[in-house]
Amino acid sequence: MEKEKHHIVPYKTYFYILIALVTLTFMSIGITHVNLGSYSILGALIFATIKSVLVLTWFMHLKFDQPFLRYMVIFVLMVFLAVIFITFLDYFFR
Repeated sequence: MEKEKHHIVPYKTYFYILIALVTLTFMSIGITHVNLGSYSILGALIFATIKSVLVLTWFMHLKFDQPFLRYMVIFVLMVFLAVIFITFLDYFFR
């Protein structure tokens, strides 16, 4: 722990990330008012994925952590996607 490098992120960067998160939130709300059929769910999931990547990278400081933690997060996300995929398979083939 003593050998860790401390990073200083300027407030301007956090402000830009906040603006991006608020914009993506309003875009995900707005996509529900557009009739895209089944693609509106896909669009909302894409916006949610982008927002979660921004939060993980900047607010949870994953960008500055050791690569091992990134691999752990990627592994958890892959397991989550596998569970979602299996759930959709079960839903479609009933």
